Amino acid sequence: MREPGELILDLADDAATRRAGGALGRALAEVGGAGAFVTLAGDLGAGKTTLARGVLQALGVTGAVRSPTYTLVESYPVGTARLHHLDWYRLGGLDDLEGMGFRDLQGAGQWLLVEWPERIPAAAALADLAVRLDYAGSGRRLAASAATPRGAAILAYWMADPALG
Repeated sequence: MREPGELILDLADDAATRRAGGALGRALAEVGGAGAFVTLAGDLGAGKTTLARGVLQALGVTGAVRSPTYTLVESYPVGTARLHHLDWYRLGGLDDLEGMGFRDLQGAGQWLLVEWPERIPAAAALADLAVRLDYAGSGRRLAASAATPRGAAILAYWMADPALG
C-alpha cells in the first residue's frame, strides 16, 4: 500500500527485504547527498540488518556487511559519502552517544542507519525517516514514514522505485 508520506510493504522473505533495502539505498543515493538519518526499529530478527544489507549492496558495497551488534558502529565508504550502520541496543542514553562520537557521524555526505532507535528516543526523534519492521505471518511488514523534508524526498524516491512494484 502506498499513501502520501507513508510506505507499507509486505515482505515475504529475506530476499524481499533486501530488495526493499536496495530501493532505499537508491533513494539515498539520489536525494541524500546532504546526509540522512534513518532509524530501523523492530523486534529481534525482524529484518533490520537484512534491510541495511540491501541498502549497502545497492550502494556498491561488495564486502561483508556485518551487524553492528557488538561493534556499535560499522562504517562503509560509498563513493564520496560514508554510511554508518549503528546499533543502539546496548546504549543507555544520550551520554553514550556522545561517548561514541555520534555527532561526528552526521552532516553532509554522512548517512546513518540506526537499529534500536527506541533505546534513545530523544536522538531518534531527529531522524529524517523512520522505518519499522514487524513480523507478519511467515514474512515481515515494513512501515516507513518521513519526519523531515529530506525524509519526505527520500521516501518519495523510495516509493517510486520499480523494484517495489
